[in-house]
Amino acid sequence: MSEPKILLYYAFAPIADPEAVRLWQRELCTSLGLRGRIIVSPHGINGTVGGELDACKQYLRRTREYGPFAGLEVKWSTGTGFVSEAERAGSGAGAASAGSDAGSSNTEAISAGAPGASGASGASQRPLHSGRGLAGKRRPAPWKQIVDFPKLSVKVRDELVAFGTASELRVDATGVVGGGVHLSPAAVNELVAARGDEVVFFDGRNAYEAAIGRFKGAVVPEVATTHGFIGEIERGAFDELKHRPVVTYCTGGIRCEVLSAAMLERGFTEVYQIDGGIVRYGEAFGNDGLWEGSLAVFDGRESMDFAPGAAVVGRCAVCDAPSNRLVNCADPACRARFVACETHAGERCHEHGGSADASPAAVARAVSG
Repeated sequence: MSEPKILLYYAFAPIADPEAVRLWQRELCTSLGLRGRIIVSPHGINGTVGGELDACKQYLRRTREYGPFAGLEVKWSTGTGFVSEAERAGSGAGAASAGSDAGSSNTEAISAGAPGASGASGASQRPLHSGRGLAGKRRPAPWKQIVDFPKLSVKVRDELVAFGTASELRVDATGVVGGGVHLSPAAVNELVAARGDEVVFFDGRNAYEAAIGRFKGAVVPEVATTHGFIGEIERGAFDELKHRPVVTYCTGGIRCEVLSAAMLERGFTEVYQIDGGIVRYGEAFGNDGLWEGSLAVFDGRESMDFAPGAAVVGRCAVCDAPSNRLVNCADPACRARFVACETHAGERCHEHGGSADASPAAVARAVSG
C-alpha cells in the first residue's frame, strides 16, 4: 500500500543557471506525480514536495545526482492522504500535469544538455537529465497525488528566503559563508544547561507561526513576513541581545542560515542555529525538550505535533480560548493568518471588518503574556 510522504529540504550552493535547474526540477517532479513548492535561486534550492513514498525516494536520488545538491539533507514527514481517483478524473489532472503552474516544458533543451555544477561547487559537469525515464521503472498506473498541496510550483527567485539580503549573502560549495554556528538538538540543550538564562532563543519565523508553538522564553519579533526582520534589527529593536548567546530557530533551518549571517553582519557577536531547525529538535525530544506546542507547516496539514499530548499554547485571536488551529482571514483578498478556536475559524481580521486581531504586535503580546 502506498504511503503519502512530504519532504522538506534546502541546499545552499552556487547555481550557474537557475532557470535550467527550475525546468529540470519541474519535469522531474511532474514525472513522479509530486506536488508542492520549490524555489531555485543563484544561492541554491529550497523546497517542500509530497507524493508516494517510492516517488519521493526517486526524486531525492535523482536530485542528489546533481553536483551542487549532492549533500542535500531532507526532513521526512507523513502526509494526510492521496487525491481520490474520482477527484482526479473530475479535475482532469493526470500524472503528466501534476497541477504544475510553471507553463510548458522545454524538454528538448533540457535533455540535450543542461548545465552541470558551477565551477565554484567543485563538481564535474554532467547533464541534469539522462536518457532513461525520469520516473525509473515503467509503472502500470500514474503516480498518486498527495492532498496536502494543490499543485506543483517551481520558480526562480533572487533569494531562497526573502529577507532582502540577496546582495550581501555569500555561498560556496559548503553552504552559507559567515553564518551562525550549527548546533545539534542535543548541543542546544547542553548550551542552555551550561549558560542558563543568558541564552536567548530568537524566532526566525513569521509571528503567527510562533503563536502556536515556540521555544521556552523565546524572543518573537513583531514581523508579518521575513521582509520585516532586517528593518527591526537595524532600528535597534534587539540591540540588548548583541553580546548574549543567541540561538536562532525556524521550521527546517533555512531561514536561520540567512538570518544568522545577517545578524552577525550587524554586530551580534555569538549567534547559533539549530541543525535541521525545529523539525530535527522535535524529532529528537518530542514533548520533553525546550520546545512547547505545535509546529506551523506550509501544506494542507497547517500544523503538526511531535508527540501525542503536545501542549496547546495558542490562544484564539477573538475569544482567547486555547487552540493550535491556524486559519486565514475569511476575506479572500486578505493574507493575514491567526489562531482561532473552532467557533471563530471563519472570522475576519480587524482590517477587514472582523473581530480577530491578526497584527504581529498582538501575537507578540500574547506570546510574552
